[in-house]
Amino acid sequence: MSGLLGEPAAARAPSSTWRSLTRRPELVTLLLIVALSLTIGLINDRFFSVQNGVDLLRSSIRTGIFALGVLTVLAAGGIDVSFTAIGVFALYVTTKLTMSVWPDAPFALMALASLAIGLGLGLVNGLIVYRFRVPSLIVTIGTQYVYRGALLAFVGTAYITDLPRAMDAFGRATLLQTTTADGIRVSLPAAFLVLVAVALLTWYVLRRTLLGRAVYAVGGSLPIAERLGFNVGRVLLFVFGYAGLLAGLGGLVHGAMNRQANPFDLVGSELDIIAAVVLGGARVTGGTGSVPGTLLGVVLVVIINNSLILMGVPSTWQKVVIGAIILVASGIFARRSATA
Repeated sequence: MSGLLGEPAAARAPSSTWRSLTRRPELVTLLLIVALSLTIGLINDRFFSVQNGVDLLRSSIRTGIFALGVLTVLAAGGIDVSFTAIGVFALYVTTKLTMSVWPDAPFALMALASLAIGLGLGLVNGLIVYRFRVPSLIVTIGTQYVYRGALLAFVGTAYITDLPRAMDAFGRATLLQTTTADGIRVSLPAAFLVLVAVALLTWYVLRRTLLGRAVYAVGGSLPIAERLGFNVGRVLLFVFGYAGLLAGLGGLVHGAMNRQANPFDLVGSELDIIAAVVLGGARVTGGTGSVPGTLLGVVLVVIINNSLILMGVPSTWQKVVIGAIILVASGIFARRSATA
C-alpha cells in the first residue's frame, strides 16, 4: 500500500521507528547500555555476576547524585563545572568541623551542614551568573578554582581518615548483603537509598511543579520565558543552588563510603558526570533532559569506566570510548531536533 506521496508503506516504517527513537533519548541510551553489556558479557561472563552488578550500583551512587544536580543546570541552559569542588569543600569542612567541635554528632546534623555549605556555594554561582550576565561556564570554571584554592589555602591539605563515628557508621551500613558462589561477600551500601530519594525529589520538582516548568522554559528560550512572566533570576538561583545542594550531599556520601576526607579528591571527574547527563538526553543548549535519562546515562558511563577492563580494554582507552559514544549519541539527538 502506498502513502500520500506514493512511497511504499514498508519504506516508511524505518523512518517512523527512527523518529520514535530520536524523540525518546532514554531509549537510545538504554539500547547503548544493552549493546555494551551484551558485548562485554560475551567476552567475559563475569560481567553478569552478582558481584559486578553490585559494584556497578555502588559506583553509580556518587556519580548519580552529582549528575542530578548537573541536570537541573543543563535543563535551564547553563553549565556547571564547579560541583566537584563544592562537594569536596563541603565534605572536608564538615568533617574537620565535626571532629573539632562535636565528634559524636549525629549523621543527620553533618548532612545538614554539608547541604548548607553546598547550597551557599551554589547560590554564589547563580548570583554571579544572573547579576553580571556572565556565561555560566566561565563563572563556574572560576569558582571551581576559588573553592579548591580556598580549601587548600585556608582549611587544610591533610587527609582525614579518622572520621566522626556517625559518618563512619553510615559508610559501613549496608542495604543488602550476600555471598557469591566463590565465597566473596558483596554488599550494597545503604547510601544507595540517598540516590533513590534524590532522584525522586528531582523528578517531582522538574516534572510536577511550576518551578520545574520554569526551568525548562528558561532553557528552551530565555526571551519567551521572560515574556511568559517567569522570574529568570529566581530560576537561575534555584538551579545553581540545587546543584550546589546535591554537590554538598554527594561529597559527604562519597567521603563516608570511601571512609576518608581527601581535599584533593574528585579532581577531573566533572567531565564524566556531565557526559552522563548528556548521554541521558540533556542538551547543553538547555530545555531538555530527564531524571530517567540521566540515571541511564550514569549507568552507561559507570559500565564504561568499571567494566571495559573485562573486555581487555586498557584503562587509558576509557575516555576514548566515552568520547566516541558521546559523539554517536549527540548525532542521534541532533537528528531528533531536526525532525521534531
